[in-house]
Amino acid sequence: MTALISILSLLLTGIYLLLIVYFIRGWSSIVPPGISGASFSTRVTVLVAARNEAENISATIDDILAQDYPKELTEIIIVDDHSTDRTAEIIRRYEKQGVRLLQMNEGQPLNSYKKKAIAMAIGKSTGELMVATDADCRMGNKWLSSVVAYFEANNLVMISSPVAYFQEKSLFELMQTLEFAYLIGIGASFIGNGRASTCNGANLAYRKDVFYEVGGFSGIDNLASGDDELLLQKIALQYPGQIGFLKQREAIVYTHAKPNLRSFLNQRRRWASKSVHYKDVKIVALAISIWLFNLSLLINAGLGFLNIFYFKLFLLQFLLKFVFELAYLFPITSFLKRQALVALLIFMIPIHVLYFVYIGLIGNTRKYEWKGRVVR
Repeated sequence: MTALISILSLLLTGIYLLLIVYFIRGWSSIVPPGISGASFSTRVTVLVAARNEAENISATIDDILAQDYPKELTEIIIVDDHSTDRTAEIIRRYEKQGVRLLQMNEGQPLNSYKKKAIAMAIGKSTGELMVATDADCRMGNKWLSSVVAYFEANNLVMISSPVAYFQEKSLFELMQTLEFAYLIGIGASFIGNGRASTCNGANLAYRKDVFYEVGGFSGIDNLASGDDELLLQKIALQYPGQIGFLKQREAIVYTHAKPNLRSFLNQRRRWASKSVHYKDVKIVALAISIWLFNLSLLINAGLGFLNIFYFKLFLLQFLLKFVFELAYLFPITSFLKRQALVALLIFMIPIHVLYFVYIGLIGNTRKYEWKGRVVR
């Protein structure tokens, strides 16, 4: 039994380390584009789905209106998803500045209100390029022009751009920022390696005609989540090699980490619920391998109380995981100008192992709360 556990543990460790090397290669292969001074020709629609965002929506709209992209080529559509606070009222104040408000009025309960909101906005849009963000995000004034310059300079149908946490108020939120950088790096790395797999809907652009060509959210509209990754995977099947990651600081969109454990776990359950609908068998296999590697760490740590051999095996796995993840995360946090975060890695790894195994077990088996609704 000891030999079998050792072999399986080392095999899973080897697979994980090779995967980290793959991520490092993918991230490093993405070349940051130069700042373009050329004139623009693309009409853009900025899409925002908002639900109970009265505390955040004004700052987001102000940032969008402050973009240096030509106003005559910019359309802003915000869909109010049955908000019970003053979200719609606040959005209406911006109507004279060109912000369009659409309000959902569904007669039947849905499991994917956000996808419905986005599809509704796209249906009313006049832009060629849809640029989606969230109602609690902040961005610099070159965000939109950076995205469109990258779009116009390359033959791309979809662009994933970086998202980062900021304004952390606790150690818990700082640790989320580091973990989120890890996740954003994975999405970028896959694209850098020519295999688009994950992205974040808070900073995602795609051609309107391509959205309709792949059937929009048809086939994935029964899930509360997946307006980003599952759409990306649908588009990647038809347009391999035409999805890019914009590795440019001006393109970063900022949002906030979750303030408490309950909201954090609900968010991660929502994200995990998409995984069973991934069509790429290789991506699913890799996700399972990562989960099994973390499970082996947990098992060896537990068995270490019974036999010192397993504790030594756990320490070997832990050390290798730390060294390789440090090598992976440092260039990403450097890009974000948050290098100091990597000092948290050695403390975060044990917590991350526990939560990752837990989310893998319950992510697709339990209902969760999102935006005041219980969904699955």
